[in-house]
Amino acid sequence: MLKLERYRTLLSSAGVDGIWLVGDVNRRYCTGASIAEGMALLTQNAAYYFTDSRYLEDAERSLEGYCVRRVDAEHPYVFRLREAIGEQNIRKLGFEEDELTAGQYRNFSEALSAELLPMQKDLSSFRQVKSEEELSCIRAAQAITDETFRILLDRVRLGMTERELKAELICTLYRLGSEGPSFDPIVLFGENTSMPHGVAGERPLRKGEFITLDFGCRCGGYCSDMTRTVSFGAPTEQMREVYEIVLRAQETAISVTRAGIPGSDVDGAARTIIADAGYGECFGHSYGHGVGLKIHEAPFCSPSWKKPLPVGAVCSAEPGIYLPGKFGVRIEDLVIIREDGVENLTASPKNLIIL
Repeated sequence: MLKLERYRTLLSSAGVDGIWLVGDVNRRYCTGASIAEGMALLTQNAAYYFTDSRYLEDAERSLEGYCVRRVDAEHPYVFRLREAIGEQNIRKLGFEEDELTAGQYRNFSEALSAELLPMQKDLSSFRQVKSEEELSCIRAAQAITDETFRILLDRVRLGMTERELKAELICTLYRLGSEGPSFDPIVLFGENTSMPHGVAGERPLRKGEFITLDFGCRCGGYCSDMTRTVSFGAPTEQMREVYEIVLRAQETAISVTRAGIPGSDVDGAARTIIADAGYGECFGHSYGHGVGLKIHEAPFCSPSWKKPLPVGAVCSAEPGIYLPGKFGVRIEDLVIIREDGVENLTASPKNLIIL
């Protein structure tokens, strides 16, 4: 109910009579329940949840303080929305514009009597700062991620394919008690590691090459995220050099990260180390992003994020260097932003592991 009241504070500040939640992430955050499908409608004095027969019983049991109404062929979502809008005399309705297609927006705006006002940024802003309950879920997810990495190192073998190692990774996440991967894991070998978000294929593992493992899992709906680059057999001198540069860039940026500093400054601290080493053009993505119910959410540690990082945000720390056709290195930890620094949730070693 606390999160519902937080959303209600937006009603007067945004000048709307109601808030319409469509996306699964903000619906879950506001209601505190994971219901696969539905829509929520909030006003100052009422809260509605609309869903179909598959989820109706779950919604009625889980949603304290909500009026749950069934949608079906005779009473589709637009009917239930129009009904509640009339009951609550809603003239201006804030909504999540990122969660509707152009066609859906057109259909709803034509059918509803209320004026639809985009409020995506406001409706998502509460999720930046995590409560202790949320942090406990992220800690649990990261602990499973660390343990999965430890187990996986013993399962790497010559000739196995990227897809085979990826399958081992996903199965291990489930066996350790997670709700599953927080995103499609990135498992790459050799020259494929130069692609930051490459897709695992049938490429077999050979001696003397890097392995990139970028993955996480969910606990209580919340995500973890970690990347480690390890060497299968002895690395070349250039591989060692690049690894040490990336590690130094990450440790430097982590050391300056704290609440109140703009995300762009954190990104810049890592980017300067890499650029001064002569690899500036080889670090194309941002240093980090917020992690929570979504694997990528605000705040961001990127060149364009000039806002100060808030206390209690959870962010990734993941600089990288990528040499097309040769190899890439990325090292990623997950940290909680504190007043005087960070709390690093990632326990896996960061020294160059040679298998």
